[in-house]
Amino acid sequence: MAALTLREVLDLDPVRAAEPVLLAGEAALDRPVRWVHSSEVYEGANFLDGGELLLTNGFGLTDTDAEIRRRYVRELAARGASGLAVEIGRSLPTMPAEVTDEARRLGLPLLALHRVVPFVRITEAANRAIVARGLSGRSVARPWGDDHTAALLADLADRAALNQPEVEARSALAGFHPGPGARLIGVSVHGTREVAAVDRAVRLLGGASVLRAAFPGDVLALLALPASVAGDPIRTVQEAFRTAADPGLTVAVGHVVEAGSGWLRWSDTLRAARTTLELALTVPAAEPAVPEGPLVTSARALALERELTRGGVDANRDRLARLVQHALGPLLAWEAAHPSDLVRTLEVHLRHGCSPTRTASLLHIGRQSLYQRLERIESLLGLEIDDPDLLGELLAAVCAHRVVRGMGAVARGRGLRTVA
Repeated sequence: MAALTLREVLDLDPVRAAEPVLLAGEAALDRPVRWVHSSEVYEGANFLDGGELLLTNGFGLTDTDAEIRRRYVRELAARGASGLAVEIGRSLPTMPAEVTDEARRLGLPLLALHRVVPFVRITEAANRAIVARGLSGRSVARPWGDDHTAALLADLADRAALNQPEVEARSALAGFHPGPGARLIGVSVHGTREVAAVDRAVRLLGGASVLRAAFPGDVLALLALPASVAGDPIRTVQEAFRTAADPGLTVAVGHVVEAGSGWLRWSDTLRAARTTLELALTVPAAEPAVPEGPLVTSARALALERELTRGGVDANRDRLARLVQHALGPLLAWEAAHPSDLVRTLEVHLRHGCSPTRTASLLHIGRQSLYQRLERIESLLGLEIDDPDLLGELLAAVCAHRVVRGMGAVARGRGLRTVA
């Protein structure tokens, strides 16, 4: 379908309400409009990529001389702007003659807006119409065709070249309207091509809204929890998925971002969920698995694993191997000669605040057996494992050991899953 033209933008209700008068560029009214921006800075041309209609109240042109105003128009034309719309009456009582003259010379459509209409109304209406027409400013062919929700989620997760008005318009087109104070959480689900588990979790959360789409083998979702939902949002979402997801599925929950914090933060939580899912599918779990039900984890539960593999697991392979050998060498040598579970015991113990009761319970062993293991570990390493100065290094090392084991599994062909 053809792109939205400048002539069609002028026919939108919020634009007509501004009482636009065309002063130049009538021959170019049928050129496509890629996006609509507003800027009060006269260097605004520097931020354009081509095809934009620029709205301004003219404040940046009030105290400049004629040549600077002409140069401003020339720069807009050189950047391929679709047109310039200037609000008349507040900052500028009339359109400067040199602006009109330069626009006519260059064939750049120039509009004088004679009534004050908030630019946000114009940009929202125009950009929503552009998105609905199927023009998002990119020519990349997406395998999901006309599925606007899937395309938006993929663009956010891939951190494609977006801007806030575009994301808001495309979200609205998909029916996603996070309310004031809403908290957003990215979720990635592996093991299904259906969105049913996400929909069930949303119903359990009560009042939440969602963007969700199925990709080959995985589902990606962005949940919006209303401010009225009490408690820890991450735990709340995890509990909903533990109830809603089928056994055998793996669910990764990103971190919490404010709905009003901007599209880059929306992208952050989706990317955190995706990275967490890859780690959950690749790296052995730190603790004994739940025998039944889905595996539901979160970005904060795997925060250390994510930091250790920042930049990719392969790029960190040698560094992690050195870390493990430095901190755990004698312990690993013992385990190679004497089958035991000492490294895992050490990690569970460290992760739970060195609580013997909690560690023994999770490992399903008696406290006396646990004390014997801990004594063996301290003897082999020549240190006291509850020394506060050592906790960070030891925990990083045992975590790195699991990551390295996971890398080995991938190398043997079990494969690293990628999503969306």
